[in-house]
Amino acid sequence: MNEITSTADIRAMTPADYQYNMLIKRFASAPEPAFETEQQLKTNWGRAWGCNNDVGRLRAVLMHAPGPEMDTVDPDKQIPELNAFGDDSLGWYWAGRTVPSMHDYRAQHLELVTALQAEGVEVFFMDPAEPNKTKQVYTRDSVIMLPGGAVVTRLGPPVRRGEELTATRSLARLGIPILRTIHGTGILEGGSFAFINPKVAVVGLSSRCNEEGARQLEEVLSVHGIELIRVQIPGYRLHIDGAFVMVNTDVALVNPARIPFVFLERLARLGIRTVEMTSEDPAWAINCLAVEPGRIFVSHLLSEKTTENLHLHGVVTKLVPFDKVCLGGGGIHCSTAPLIRDSQ
Repeated sequence: MNEITSTADIRAMTPADYQYNMLIKRFASAPEPAFETEQQLKTNWGRAWGCNNDVGRLRAVLMHAPGPEMDTVDPDKQIPELNAFGDDSLGWYWAGRTVPSMHDYRAQHLELVTALQAEGVEVFFMDPAEPNKTKQVYTRDSVIMLPGGAVVTRLGPPVRRGEELTATRSLARLGIPILRTIHGTGILEGGSFAFINPKVAVVGLSSRCNEEGARQLEEVLSVHGIELIRVQIPGYRLHIDGAFVMVNTDVALVNPARIPFVFLERLARLGIRTVEMTSEDPAWAINCLAVEPGRIFVSHLLSEKTTENLHLHGVVTKLVPFDKVCLGGGGIHCSTAPLIRDSQ
């Protein structure tokens, strides 16, 4: 074995060497306690940022107040063959037969903000959107919070590219650690990630989340010993929160037509009870938000039958008008990126 020894290694230790060594020994590096412990986060980052679940008491959330970028939306830009409105060159679209007035749209978003604040949730806002970024209101897609900090995602469609920069600036302004930025050919959006419990999470693979994005996320989760389940989202459906949302520690609201049966079986093995959406519910009504275990904010258009089933499973509902914002492609869940939840 060849060894390379410098002159400094073989010369006699001087008093200055000894003093330096003892100084470094006295103020030695300390890998423990871990980065994401509450004490370390509060000491070094000001607050215990992060989430290890989707239902713990919600303490802080990141939202985007719809601004001038929404003036891009033009009700004259009809796409009759798709029963929608949109502009391919600018990237915005609205499903359905009507585009809401932006006054009503902004009013509903503000109502959600006010309702969250009334619950004691601290609402932080994203930096202003770049022109034409009409989807930035759906903040969950660009930020995934894990224990100790954030993963900045890489959004799928080109029209949403650039929201990552706004998210990064916003997180930095708040002093939130960024644990990972999805890069390379990875694609990942936060609406397709969910915690099932503190040690098991799920990601929906679709046109908005590929295997490379899931692999990079899994690397961060593995540091915390969190297992990542992969679920194939069918067809052109985008996110798992269009089919599965945790509403209590052991209860999930599901649309069984949009997720594989094997995933429903896995949920049952994990002790998760499921409440199934009905044909009376708008598809996007599943897009709800737990503000604490067993208490959710959900669309006011949720059917009485599903509301009753949730109540039978110990879940209290607060109905929030949000149908105008949902026309843009996302609901209450999409419009909120939790920053701090109580640990489970």
